[in-house]
Amino acid sequence: MQYGICPLSIVAIRTLPEDHSEMISQVLYGEHFKVLEYRKKWSRIRVAHDKCEGWISNNQYKLISEEVYVEMDQRISQMISSDIVSHVCTEDGMLLPIVLGSTVSSTALLNHTFEGSFIEGKNQKSELIDTAFLYLKAPYQCGGKTPFGIDSSGFTQMVYKINGVALSRDAEGQSKQGEALSFIEESEPGDLAFFDNNEGVIDHVGIILKDNYIIHSNGHVRIDRLDHTGIFNTEEKLYTHKLRVIKKII
Repeated sequence: MQYGICPLSIVAIRTLPEDHSEMISQVLYGEHFKVLEYRKKWSRIRVAHDKCEGWISNNQYKLISEEVYVEMDQRISQMISSDIVSHVCTEDGMLLPIVLGSTVSSTALLNHTFEGSFIEGKNQKSELIDTAFLYLKAPYQCGGKTPFGIDSSGFTQMVYKINGVALSRDAEGQSKQGEALSFIEESEPGDLAFFDNNEGVIDHVGIILKDNYIIHSNGHVRIDRLDHTGIFNTEEKLYTHKLRVIKKII
């Protein structure tokens, strides 16, 4: 078994070992992973943070030892960048831009230095909303996890990650975490609302705000109304998503 860390800003995780294959997620700077399969140009990895599996290019990651991987994995908390864009300085003096939610705990391992703002440990639930607002207007991108492109489950995952709580990568997986609530009235800002499609598959998630609003990624990260039926888009005057379940994660 081999192990790796992402030394670049953002690396695509793809369904197949091909440049034109669908992007299912991303590895952000400083995230570590297991290398499950190694080929000439591609590696199949499993990200430590959320167990997401897929293919990344061999020239976009750095190998680390098993000992380093275990040490990173066993850290009680990670240092997570908290600015929309910040920089690390590489060993040759170049500035490498990194995005909100990057892991900066192991910059020394990459011979990099970081002097930006970061969050470490688990924050109060109220901090989730402030973090969520940082992503407002971020365009929807299937598989995306950044302020420059993000999907619904990537959005909720990153907001929680920045505040010290791990979520699964997709909406279906996230819906299996936490405690189910019976009514919207029982929810608090920061709880998650999940929505299903016509086949009953949970395929969308958002973060509940106060006063029956929700912030979620649909076209872009936006705020809409939420009721027992689902998400109501006041601009289009229609329901866009059907409510399935509400979960309290923290």
